[in-house]
Amino acid sequence: MKKTFLVTVLSFCLLPHLFAQDDLMKMLEEESKKQKKKEFATATFKTTRLINGQSIENVAAGVLDVKISHRFGMVNRGAYEFFGLDQATMRMGLDYGISNRLMVGIGRSTYQKQYDAYYKFKLLRQSSGGRGSSPISISATSSIMLQTLKWEDPKRQNYYTSRISFAHQLIIARKFSEAVSLQLMPSYVHYNLVQNATDPNDIFALGAGGRIKLSKRLSFNVEYYHELPISFVAGQDYRLPGTRNSLAVGFDIETGGHVFQLHFTNSTGMTEKTFITETTGDFFKGDIHFGFNLSRVFTIKNKHFRKK
Repeated sequence: MKKTFLVTVLSFCLLPHLFAQDDLMKMLEEESKKQKKKEFATATFKTTRLINGQSIENVAAGVLDVKISHRFGMVNRGAYEFFGLDQATMRMGLDYGISNRLMVGIGRSTYQKQYDAYYKFKLLRQSSGGRGSSPISISATSSIMLQTLKWEDPKRQNYYTSRISFAHQLIIARKFSEAVSLQLMPSYVHYNLVQNATDPNDIFALGAGGRIKLSKRLSFNVEYYHELPISFVAGQDYRLPGTRNSLAVGFDIETGGHVFQLHFTNSTGMTEKTFITETTGDFFKGDIHFGFNLSRVFTIKNKHFRKK
């Protein structure tokens, strides 16, 4: 009888401790689950273009991004040319998100009467927590460009493929904080046909760019492409004659469904072939184009039908 009484008393004494241990284990399990939950970096940049070139960002699945880009003439042309505003080149483009990893785009530029098409695919996304987290994001992008200017000598045999160029890039980016993001862009441009025997068909460059967030709707951007001294063919130069490295600085302004980008650059063209390899202006001597990109997004497919 005494033994039964003692066991009963001990059970009542230990029962709160057992429940407390169960509660503690549940709390630890919930905390562990929270720590294992993977969180992806978002809004590394404001839009899919840094300035001239691509950023790490994609449009979401089922979203159409309409882009209008202008580059005015050089500001050092003086008052007679209204500091470049009397001349302008333009590109109109459409970007579409096939999935949250893959986007495609097409465009037409007045410069060289050029058509372009490209894709961009997310290989890796910056994330924290959980398994397989990554400190960086990586995307691959390839584009094809077709210039349709009239042939310089229409009497000779000209091939349509001679008008075509290609560009391939890796975009490696990291969002360091809500205010600072950086990316690197190893780039390769191929010309099917070049003008002179010593001109390179294949050109390599390394781009770098970044963003500093100044306020909720305003950020400062910079972008630079440096052509690399790499040549596949002996006797060929590594860059086209008279060209310089592309440099651009500007601001992103977000206004509801629009992102308005104002910038200054020494590049005239707005495709990879033209701004990476065909820039001729000297930024520090005033060969600067004032320009802007205007982006407006439209939801084509309802989010319930988007691929994840």
